[in-house]
Amino acid sequence: MTQGMRVGIVGVGFMGHGIAKNVLKHGHQLTFLNHPGNQPVADLVAAGAARTDSAAMLAAASEVIILCVTGSPQVEDAMFRQDGVHGGLKRGAIVLDCTTAIPTSTAKVAKAIEAAGARYLDTAMTRTSKEAEEGRIGLIVGGEEALFNEVEPLLRCFAESITYAGPVGSGHKLKLLHNFVSLGFAALLSEATACAQRAGVDSRVFLDVLEKGAGDGVVYRRLKPFIETGDASGLRFTIANALKDLSYYNAMAGDAGAHRAIAEAARHTFEVAAESGHAQALVPELIAALAKHS
Repeated sequence: MTQGMRVGIVGVGFMGHGIAKNVLKHGHQLTFLNHPGNQPVADLVAAGAARTDSAAMLAAASEVIILCVTGSPQVEDAMFRQDGVHGGLKRGAIVLDCTTAIPTSTAKVAKAIEAAGARYLDTAMTRTSKEAEEGRIGLIVGGEEALFNEVEPLLRCFAESITYAGPVGSGHKLKLLHNFVSLGFAALLSEATACAQRAGVDSRVFLDVLEKGAGDGVVYRRLKPFIETGDASGLRFTIANALKDLSYYNAMAGDAGAHRAIAEAARHTFEVAAESGHAQALVPELIAALAKHS
């Protein structure tokens, strides 16, 4: 699985566009599903990609189908609607689900795919659209290890860091855990920064204290430009998506009977911002939303 695979992708959005571009770059054939949520695709078409309005036809034409949509409802719709992916799956085809998903939905989708004679891996993504365009996303993969080994060369076309996590669902579970930690810290730092601003604390001194103490880290460095200059581009992830991911985490924790008081508080923080008109703002802008909220 190194050259000339027939690959189909559903979801050419902020992350999917980069995946599609790098699949083409490495010599694979690509078909993508037309959708209003796609990013501009002229560059993909110019590089040889084909497009279709039929998810079933996309599946029928592909050895590997990549799903890169918003969440579990969108995955289930793409799979099971009339003319969906499931109706076009060939025996032996491989479905790679890059979506951030609810694990109970993952199990349902995987079972249906396997019943159709196809194969499934949950290949949850980390990092941002910038790394996606560069072919440097992270992947957390759940499914049969032999299948992971088979498909890993294709994954390397668009991913820099790949972790095999265990059985089906493990990738999506670990993605939710990862996002709870990262978005939970983003909520905490945003709330602390908003408090500092309202309390009249100098932002430069606030940042200096955090960096010399225990506040430094990846999420801190992505939010720091917004605190300094109002540049939100360090974390290109919307408040609406953060709320969705934390809601999924809380659902998973509830199914597991796990304590989730902090997770629910973090989810509520993003919910407040979304409901006050900031749903499509980027996560660093949570700081401004909380600074205004009383």
